[in-house]
Amino acid sequence: MGAQAVRAFMSIGEVLAQLQGEFPDITVSKIRFLEGAGLIEPQRSPSGYRRFTHKDVERLRYILRAQRDHYLPLRVIKSQLEQRDALTEPGPIQAPPVKMTREELLKSAGIDEELLGEMEAYGLVTPVAGHYEGEALEVARKVAALTRFGLQPRHLRAIKVVVEREAAMIQHAVAPLMRRRKPGAIAEADEVAREISGLLQDLHNSLLRDGVRGVLGR
Repeated sequence: MGAQAVRAFMSIGEVLAQLQGEFPDITVSKIRFLEGAGLIEPQRSPSGYRRFTHKDVERLRYILRAQRDHYLPLRVIKSQLEQRDALTEPGPIQAPPVKMTREELLKSAGIDEELLGEMEAYGLVTPVAGHYEGEALEVARKVAALTRFGLQPRHLRAIKVVVEREAAMIQHAVAPLMRRRKPGAIAEADEVAREISGLLQDLHNSLLRDGVRGVLGR
Protein backbone atom coordinates (compact mmCIF):
# COMPACT_ATOMS: atom_id res chain seq x y z
CA MET A 1 0.00 0.00 0.00
CA GLY A 2 2.82 2.36 0.93
CA ALA A 3 4.70 1.62 -2.30
CA GLN A 4 1.58 2.35 -4.36
CA ALA A 5 1.12 5.66 -2.58
CA VAL A 6 4.71 6.62 -3.36
CA ARG A 7 4.32 5.75 -7.07
CA ALA A 8 1.24 7.97 -7.24
CA PHE A 9 3.76 10.82 -7.36
CA MET A 10 6.50 11.54 -9.87
CA SER A 11 9.67 13.58 -9.64
CA ILE A 12 10.29 16.45 -12.04
CA GLY A 13 12.78 14.24 -13.87
CA GLU A 14 10.15 11.53 -14.38
CA VAL A 15 7.68 14.11 -15.65
CA LEU A 16 10.31 15.38 -18.06
CA ALA A 17 10.87 11.85 -19.38
CA GLN A 18 7.14 11.41 -19.99
CA LEU A 19 6.78 14.67 -21.92
CA GLN A 20 9.94 14.72 -24.01
CA GLY A 21 8.56 12.29 -26.58
CA GLU A 22 5.86 14.79 -27.62
CA PHE A 23 7.72 17.96 -26.62
CA PRO A 24 11.46 17.48 -27.33
CA ASP A 25 12.29 21.03 -26.22
CA ILE A 26 10.76 20.71 -22.74
CA THR A 27 13.24 21.31 -19.91
CA VAL A 28 13.24 21.34 -16.13
CA SER A 29 13.57 25.13 -16.31
CA LYS A 30 10.43 25.34 -18.46
CA ILE A 31 8.42 23.29 -15.96
CA ARG A 32 9.65 25.45 -13.10
CA PHE A 33 8.80 28.58 -15.12
CA LEU A 34 5.22 27.35 -15.60
CA GLU A 35 5.00 26.66 -11.89
CA GLY A 36 6.27 30.15 -11.10
CA ALA A 37 3.63 31.58 -13.46
CA GLY A 38 0.93 29.80 -11.45
CA LEU A 39 -0.22 27.39 -14.16
CA ILE A 40 0.73 24.23 -12.26
CA GLU A 41 0.96 23.60 -8.54
CA PRO A 42 2.81 20.36 -7.78
CA GLN A 43 2.78 19.18 -4.20
CA ARG A 44 5.93 19.25 -2.11
CA SER A 45 7.48 16.49 -0.07
CA PRO A 46 8.48 17.22 3.55
CA SER A 47 12.03 17.77 2.28
CA GLY A 48 10.83 20.25 -0.36
CA TYR A 49 10.98 18.15 -3.51
CA ARG A 50 8.25 18.61 -6.14
CA ARG A 51 5.78 15.72 -6.35
CA PHE A 52 3.73 15.55 -9.56
CA THR A 53 0.56 13.54 -10.06
CA HIS A 54 -0.76 12.15 -13.35
CA LYS A 55 -3.25 15.04 -13.30
CA ASP A 56 -0.33 17.49 -13.16
CA VAL A 57 1.25 15.82 -16.20
CA GLU A 58 -2.00 16.07 -18.19
CA ARG A 59 -2.26 19.72 -17.21
CA LEU A 60 1.27 20.27 -18.50
CA ARG A 61 0.34 18.56 -21.78
CA TYR A 62 -2.61 20.91 -22.15
CA ILE A 63 -0.40 23.96 -21.58
CA LEU A 64 2.34 22.83 -23.93
CA ARG A 65 -0.10 21.89 -26.69
CA ALA A 66 -1.87 25.23 -26.36
CA GLN A 67 1.47 27.00 -26.75
CA ARG A 68 2.76 24.85 -29.60
CA ASP A 69 -0.42 24.32 -31.63
CA HIS A 70 -2.23 27.62 -31.00
CA TYR A 71 0.59 29.96 -29.92
CA LEU A 72 -1.44 31.22 -26.97
CA PRO A 73 0.14 33.46 -24.30
CA LEU A 74 0.20 32.10 -20.76
CA ARG A 75 -2.43 34.56 -19.51
CA VAL A 76 -4.92 33.12 -22.02
CA ILE A 77 -3.99 29.52 -21.19
CA LYS A 78 -4.30 30.29 -17.48
CA SER A 79 -7.79 31.70 -18.05
CA GLN A 80 -8.76 28.57 -19.97
CA LEU A 81 -7.42 26.36 -17.20
CA GLU A 82 -9.36 28.30 -14.58
CA GLN A 83 -12.53 27.77 -16.61
CA ARG A 84 -11.79 24.06 -16.88
CA ASP A 85 -11.07 23.85 -13.16
CA ALA A 86 -14.47 25.43 -12.46
CA LEU A 87 -16.20 22.52 -14.17
CA THR A 88 -17.16 19.57 -12.03
CA GLU A 89 -16.28 17.15 -14.82
CA PRO A 90 -13.85 18.76 -17.27
CA GLY A 91 -13.76 17.05 -20.63
CA PRO A 92 -10.72 15.37 -22.11
CA ILE A 93 -8.07 17.50 -23.72
CA GLN A 94 -8.47 17.62 -27.48
CA ALA A 95 -5.47 18.39 -29.65
CA PRO A 96 -5.54 18.93 -33.40
CA PRO A 97 -3.20 16.77 -35.51
CA VAL A 98 0.31 18.16 -35.58
CA LYS A 99 1.08 16.88 -39.08
CA MET A 100 -1.19 16.26 -42.05
CA THR A 101 -0.62 14.76 -45.46
CA ARG A 102 -1.69 16.65 -48.57
CA GLU A 103 -4.74 14.43 -48.92
CA GLU A 104 -5.70 14.95 -45.27
CA LEU A 105 -5.38 18.71 -45.60
CA LEU A 106 -7.49 18.81 -48.78
CA LYS A 107 -10.22 16.72 -47.16
CA SER A 108 -10.22 18.47 -43.77
CA ALA A 109 -10.21 21.97 -45.26
CA GLY A 110 -12.74 21.10 -47.98
CA ILE A 111 -10.62 22.55 -50.77
CA ASP A 112 -9.34 21.31 -54.12
CA GLU A 113 -5.86 20.91 -55.54
CA GLU A 114 -6.06 24.15 -57.51
CA LEU A 115 -6.80 26.32 -54.47
CA LEU A 116 -4.15 24.60 -52.37
CA GLY A 117 -1.64 25.11 -55.17
CA GLU A 118 -2.42 28.83 -55.21
CA MET A 119 -2.02 29.03 -51.42
CA GLU A 120 1.40 27.42 -51.74
CA ALA A 121 2.39 29.68 -54.65
CA TYR A 122 1.71 32.78 -52.52
CA GLY A 123 3.31 31.37 -49.38
CA LEU A 124 0.14 31.08 -47.31
CA VAL A 125 0.79 27.41 -46.53
CA THR A 126 4.06 25.55 -46.97
CA PRO A 127 4.63 21.78 -46.83
CA VAL A 128 7.54 20.51 -44.77
CA ALA A 129 8.94 17.17 -45.93
CA GLY A 130 5.65 16.36 -47.62
CA HIS A 131 3.49 17.23 -44.58
CA TYR A 132 1.66 20.30 -43.34
CA GLU A 133 2.20 21.46 -39.77
CA GLY A 134 1.06 24.08 -37.29
CA GLU A 135 -1.76 26.33 -38.46
CA ALA A 136 -1.89 25.05 -42.07
CA LEU A 137 -5.38 23.61 -41.65
CA GLU A 138 -6.84 26.77 -40.10
CA VAL A 139 -5.15 28.95 -42.71
CA ALA A 140 -6.53 26.78 -45.52
CA ARG A 141 -10.05 26.91 -44.06
CA LYS A 142 -9.97 30.68 -43.65
CA VAL A 143 -8.61 31.25 -47.14
CA ALA A 144 -11.33 28.97 -48.54
CA ALA A 145 -13.98 31.00 -46.68
CA LEU A 146 -12.57 34.28 -48.01
CA THR A 147 -12.67 33.05 -51.61
CA ARG A 148 -16.44 33.05 -51.34
CA PHE A 149 -16.21 36.84 -51.16
CA GLY A 150 -13.97 37.07 -54.19
CA LEU A 151 -10.70 37.27 -52.25
CA GLN A 152 -8.08 34.98 -53.78
CA PRO A 153 -4.69 33.84 -52.41
CA ARG A 154 -2.94 36.50 -54.52
CA HIS A 155 -4.92 39.18 -52.63
CA LEU A 156 -4.11 37.62 -49.26
CA ARG A 157 -0.36 37.59 -49.86
CA ALA A 158 -0.29 41.12 -48.41
CA ILE A 159 -1.38 39.71 -45.05
CA LYS A 160 1.48 37.21 -45.15
CA VAL A 161 3.94 40.05 -45.75
CA VAL A 162 2.60 41.95 -42.72
CA VAL A 163 2.85 38.82 -40.55
CA GLU A 164 6.47 38.28 -41.60
CA ARG A 165 7.29 41.87 -40.63
CA GLU A 166 5.57 41.46 -37.26
CA ALA A 167 7.49 38.22 -36.64
CA ALA A 168 10.72 40.13 -37.32
CA MET A 169 9.63 42.80 -34.81
CA ILE A 170 9.00 40.14 -32.17
CA GLN A 171 12.36 38.53 -32.89
CA HIS A 172 14.07 41.88 -32.36
CA ALA A 173 12.19 42.43 -29.09
CA VAL A 174 13.09 39.07 -27.54
CA ALA A 175 16.68 38.92 -28.84
CA PRO A 176 18.15 40.34 -25.56
CA LEU A 177 16.30 37.66 -23.57
CA MET A 178 17.51 34.91 -25.90
CA ARG A 179 21.11 35.97 -25.31
CA ARG A 180 20.86 35.52 -21.55
CA ARG A 181 22.64 32.53 -20.06
CA LYS A 182 20.52 32.14 -16.93
CA PRO A 183 18.09 29.21 -16.45
CA GLY A 184 14.61 29.88 -17.76
CA ALA A 185 15.70 32.56 -20.24
CA ILE A 186 14.28 30.69 -23.23
CA ALA A 187 10.96 30.11 -21.48
CA GLU A 188 10.79 33.80 -20.56
CA ALA A 189 11.55 34.84 -24.14
CA ASP A 190 8.89 32.44 -25.41
CA GLU A 191 6.26 33.96 -23.15
CA VAL A 192 7.24 37.53 -24.03
CA ALA A 193 6.93 36.63 -27.72
CA ARG A 194 3.43 35.29 -27.11
CA GLU A 195 2.40 38.40 -25.19
CA ILE A 196 3.67 40.70 -27.94
CA SER A 197 1.92 38.53 -30.54
CA GLY A 198 -1.37 38.84 -28.65
CA LEU A 199 -1.03 42.62 -28.40
CA LEU A 200 -0.24 42.92 -32.10
CA GLN A 201 -3.33 40.87 -32.92
CA ASP A 202 -5.45 43.13 -30.71
CA LEU A 203 -3.98 46.21 -32.39
CA HIS A 204 -4.61 44.74 -35.84
CA ASN A 205 -8.23 44.01 -34.94
CA SER A 206 -8.79 47.53 -33.60
CA LEU A 207 -7.27 49.16 -36.68
CA LEU A 208 -9.24 46.89 -38.99
CA ARG A 209 -12.52 47.68 -37.25
CA ASP A 210 -11.74 51.40 -37.53
CA GLY A 211 -10.88 50.98 -41.19
CA VAL A 212 -14.09 49.10 -41.94
CA ARG A 213 -16.13 51.82 -40.24
CA GLY A 214 -14.44 54.34 -42.56
CA VAL A 215 -15.27 52.23 -45.62
CA LEU A 216 -18.91 52.07 -44.55
CA GLY A 217 -19.00 55.79 -43.80
CA ARG A 218 -19.75 55.34 -40.12
